[in-house]
Amino acid sequence: MLTEPRRRAYLSAMQVVHWLPRAELPFAAPSRPELLMPVAPVEDLDFDVRPAPAATEAPAAPQARSGERPKIEIPRPGSAPKPATKPAEAEEQAAPPRPAPVPPPRFSLQLLRAGSCLLLVELATGQPFQSRDPSYLLLKDMLRAAGLPDAPQIIGEPVRWPLLVRGNMDQGPEAARDFVQGFVQARLEEAPCSCLWLIGLPALRFAANADGEAYYQTLKLEGLGEAWALPGLELLMDEPQRKADVWKAMRQLMARWKSVE
Repeated sequence: MLTEPRRRAYLSAMQVVHWLPRAELPFAAPSRPELLMPVAPVEDLDFDVRPAPAATEAPAAPQARSGERPKIEIPRPGSAPKPATKPAEAEEQAAPPRPAPVPPPRFSLQLLRAGSCLLLVELATGQPFQSRDPSYLLLKDMLRAAGLPDAPQIIGEPVRWPLLVRGNMDQGPEAARDFVQGFVQARLEEAPCSCLWLIGLPALRFAANADGEAYYQTLKLEGLGEAWALPGLELLMDEPQRKADVWKAMRQLMARWKSVE
């Protein structure tokens, strides 16, 4: 089920401003009846309208009475007037320093399905998989070793972040995390899986809020179920010694998706 913050982040990322659900949404914010009340016409509102003074009229200067003498202030010793603080200096002292804006993260992720498993894979080049790509051939070898179909089904277009090149929409790390988690959760609601493979550091950071220390481990994620953290395909090709750790962890997890078939 999509929570209200994730649903709003998901709709904002798709630039959906006005929408109407076909059925009652779980965890949705309650409607506010006062927004549906008719707006009162302007004539019925009681305003105290007074004509504004003309721009050419000068304010009348106060005239001193003939019998009064001007009052002169005599400074007393020890009571020196304090220098007035300039408005600009006062604002600088009162306003706290603004934090530096966080640049939006940049990554590309592809979601695939192989048997009863979902795979969220980092696209190191940002381009979709090709049949003869070395990284895609390595992924097929890993699926065969896991006893899964080696021709995974590609689900949708790659998730590329940031979504927009320009605009005022928040595209920081928190917004990216909400979007990726909401995207995967929506696919899981359509068809559940026995295990979610998170391949690559961006998949770990924005789907599981984890880092490279979680490689080869299983994670229990709220709304996403059990996930298996793996290094990226490019990293496995650059450092082949990591494949032994992948195979060791895979042998302990194979029963989870093989029992579903």
